[in-house]
Amino acid sequence: MNLDSKIYVAGHRGLVGSAIWRELERQGFKNLIGRTRKEVDLLDAHAVRQFYAKERPEFVFVAAAKVGGILANDQQPAAFLYENLQIQNNLIHGAHEARVKKLLFLGSSCIYPKLAPQPLKEEYLLTGPLEPTNQWYAVAKIAGIKLCQAYRREHGCDFISAMPTNMYGPNDNYDLLTSHVLPALIHKFHEAKVAKAPSVSCWGSGAPLREFLYADDLGRACIFLMQNYSEEQFINVGYGSDISIKDLATLVKATVRFEGEIVWDSTKPDGTPRKLMDSSRLFALGWKPQVNLATGVRLAYEDFLTGQKVMSKA
Repeated sequence: MNLDSKIYVAGHRGLVGSAIWRELERQGFKNLIGRTRKEVDLLDAHAVRQFYAKERPEFVFVAAAKVGGILANDQQPAAFLYENLQIQNNLIHGAHEARVKKLLFLGSSCIYPKLAPQPLKEEYLLTGPLEPTNQWYAVAKIAGIKLCQAYRREHGCDFISAMPTNMYGPNDNYDLLTSHVLPALIHKFHEAKVAKAPSVSCWGSGAPLREFLYADDLGRACIFLMQNYSEEQFINVGYGSDISIKDLATLVKATVRFEGEIVWDSTKPDGTPRKLMDSSRLFALGWKPQVNLATGVRLAYEDFLTGQKVMSKA
């Protein structure tokens, strides 16, 4: 990519897409293309084909997806499977038809088997059963990886895939019914603080271990990969260490300055016991994350508060 390249960021208003967009702007890329859902319905193959034909992007970041936490995945299995398959099929096939120079497809760490050895290496894909609560999303993302690999083999397309660990940061989804664990905890503890509640109830036992990467770090990684990586094998993008959900809740509690107690609801599911990515292949290429978890959680809480102020003015 050069600074005048036409670059399309699919999902540019979401958590990951907006981080890629910010980093592209920071690095001086000037010819960025972004479309809202109303402007281009990515579920509509014809609309996507028309968009590609008109705009002719040279580089494409596929950060558009239907996403959500355990509850959302469990309650909407058909939507998570169908919509994600449609979005990525349209974007990847459309990029081939439009002769896009290079495409980066973004997946998720949930593609790995529930009980895969830790840390998760790229070669562990399809070696065991998936976590049941988010298997629908995982199957779609696995299909996206394979589609990129298939277009490389059959048509010589320079399509690559990256699998980020759990993401958080600006433009995250803080809805308690559909969000992932970290933004949900931020929202819960903030509400409890405002209400001066005596306690906050958190799902499960708190024992599972999770890895978290700040969104702007992923933005930097995506641009790094677009410029430095071109292989059929997908590549992990992680922070390099993990934390228990119990310790994460304690960190969020301290960041929000909630003074009550934490109560663990063991009737709710824990999900996968541990998910730590082995990002050694990426680290060996020369990329490393810059934002530690304590700093990232503070920045995420500031983003949440900004969103609350905007909603209160609306």
